[in-house]
Amino acid sequence: MDKTFKYNRLSKADAAILMVDHQAGLISLVQDFSPNEFKNNVLALAACGKYFKLPTILTTSFEDGPNGPLVPELKEMFPDAPYVARPGNINAWDNEDFVNAIKKTGRKQLIIAGVVTEVCVAFPALSAIEAGYEVFVVTDASGTFNEVTRDAAWMRMQAAGVQMMSWFGVACELHRDWRNDIEGLGALFSNYIPNYRNLMTSYFAITKK
Repeated sequence: MDKTFKYNRLSKADAAILMVDHQAGLISLVQDFSPNEFKNNVLALAACGKYFKLPTILTTSFEDGPNGPLVPELKEMFPDAPYVARPGNINAWDNEDFVNAIKKTGRKQLIIAGVVTEVCVAFPALSAIEAGYEVFVVTDASGTFNEVTRDAAWMRMQAAGVQMMSWFGVACELHRDWRNDIEGLGALFSNYIPNYRNLMTSYFAITKK
């Protein structure tokens, strides 16, 4: 066991979210999640960004080609967020405007999700690690062709020091303590985890008497 390990938690004061290439065309390539499940997870992560007031950067690749436009719900959720439409850079980190938008946030923890996992997520994640950032990839808000390519991408990123999390894990680590806002976090979970409504219904039945 590595005695030097330090559990450095996600911090609302030091984290930013990068939503990479969640585009109408590219999303059709995602086969490691069902379409509805995947879109739900992507929007759940975006909702976490809004709830925790994290700087959020949107980027797309070659919109005029087959990749298509950004999923409209993301643009609606973040109308004022930096939006970098890359003219052709496959690795978002190769785009100066994208990197400058990240630097402008002043944050050193980058929460990344995108399509497809082994390219649009892995390439900027590895580049960010090299640049000295702490990187967290949201596994269930990133998708690709199949589980084989996904697992290979996860292993490649993990070997470089990228941490793998779910959107639910991200939310809980950022929130720290239920007492910070029981109803707010409960509403967030209920909106994207249907069965979680049962927990909140039970809670409200007890507390609202």
